[in-house]
Amino acid sequence: MKQAVGVIGLGLMGEVLATRLMAAGFGVLGYDVDPAKNAKLATLGGKAAASPAGVAGCSVIALAVFNTDQVEEVTEQMLLPNVKPGTVVLCTSTCDPDRIEALGQRLAGSSIRFLETPVSGTSEQVRAGDGVGLIGGDPNTAGDVKGVLDALFPRRYHIGKAGDGGRAKLAVNLILGLNRMALAEGLTFAERMGLDPKAFLAVAQGSASQSQVMGTKGPKMLARDFAPEGRVKQTLKDVHMMLDQAEQLGQELPMLRVHCDVLESCVRAGDAERDNSIIVEEIRRRRR
Repeated sequence: MKQAVGVIGLGLMGEVLATRLMAAGFGVLGYDVDPAKNAKLATLGGKAAASPAGVAGCSVIALAVFNTDQVEEVTEQMLLPNVKPGTVVLCTSTCDPDRIEALGQRLAGSSIRFLETPVSGTSEQVRAGDGVGLIGGDPNTAGDVKGVLDALFPRRYHIGKAGDGGRAKLAVNLILGLNRMALAEGLTFAERMGLDPKAFLAVAQGSASQSQVMGTKGPKMLARDFAPEGRVKQTLKDVHMMLDQAEQLGQELPMLRVHCDVLESCVRAGDAERDNSIIVEEIRRRRR
């Protein structure tokens, strides 16, 4: 077995990262605030720590927590006082890029070498090795942990400094979210016009409108299978960050505001924990 890699946050994405690491021959020492997730890691072949500080002995630690606040708290308050010099912390969460850039600057010269590594793709795409890593930070640090990055993100791009990976992720997710919205509207429109939705999806995939989203989310929309691969609440969190960035830049994003409204309606309907493909249900509800 190769070295043990730490994973803090064992939700949808964290669990997938842990399983990819173990499949590549790494040990995994993980932690989540939910005891059930720690227990599940043990059944998968990893080991659970009692706290984030318990993961600090690993020379490489991946963070898969919910938001920027948690990344800052775990990194500076729980890991920084306990890690060995030279420890590499990989931030796989989608975060506020300005705050991540500032965090990277604060950690410069400390015992932590900080690398931003958000991933584009659903948890199932990442599980299959089809996620795309968006790397921000020192290229030398990325080179030093190439084996870990190869296990997590066989396809990846080095975008620039810390913060730039998150900026690319937000822009990618903006396009991705609008593709989901277009698919939800198109399927609903076709169905209301009397077309068979399954047959229409196949036609759309063979047409000029084809997108990767049709393959990942189209079948879920048709089957009303909203088991989460990317939760509504996570998508909405990212959309709010996009709008905050656009506000700072003086950029209007009119289609994104419609997407935000639809996601917020889904949350009000009780769908925050369900897959973001459930936006099709909100489109179906919006009738004159």
